[in-house]
Amino acid sequence: MKRLVMKMKYEVRFSGTGGQGIIRCAVLLAEAALYDGYFAAQSQVYGPESRGGSSQGEVVIKDTPIYYPKVTVPDVLLCLSQEAYNKYAGDIAEGGLLICDSDFVQPDGREGDTVQLCRLPMLETARDKLQNELSANVLALGVLVGLTNVVSAAAVHRALANNFKAKILPLNLTAYQEGFQMAQNQAAALNK
Repeated sequence: MKRLVMKMKYEVRFSGTGGQGIIRCAVLLAEAALYDGYFAAQSQVYGPESRGGSSQGEVVIKDTPIYYPKVTVPDVLLCLSQEAYNKYAGDIAEGGLLICDSDFVQPDGREGDTVQLCRLPMLETARDKLQNELSANVLALGVLVGLTNVVSAAAVHRALANNFKAKILPLNLTAYQEGFQMAQNQAAALNK
């Protein structure tokens, strides 16, 4: 799997179901981008239900000021539910990256031939390896950063420290590292 290279403008859409921490992922990525010296805008959309409805968080990252803060054509789409895939997979930029939870999303090709597909068991890994399903969102963020290098690890660690209380910060740092390592392993396997 080839790595995406930071360019003048980078658009990321996180999508899934309410309660999965989708919006928190977007906030963390935007904050990390700011720490790395980029301009970033974060927006979110979610259904009327606090849990169980659809949820979407978007981040636009640029090296110049952002005048339109919404994602128009995502370079990266992270889907943690089938509904999210069905709704957004056709929107990805040519040559973009689609990251899916392999246990909950079955791609059907609507993302197109030029999109790179990465399927990993993110929720299962959070549940089985970290004993905490709630950390799946931060693990997914680690996968995204590990595959794209859109922000630095130091910036993500700083964003995590700013957004999680000291009591749960170690778990979230571990979840991020686990996701990052999963991405590294996936990339290495595909490059053999």
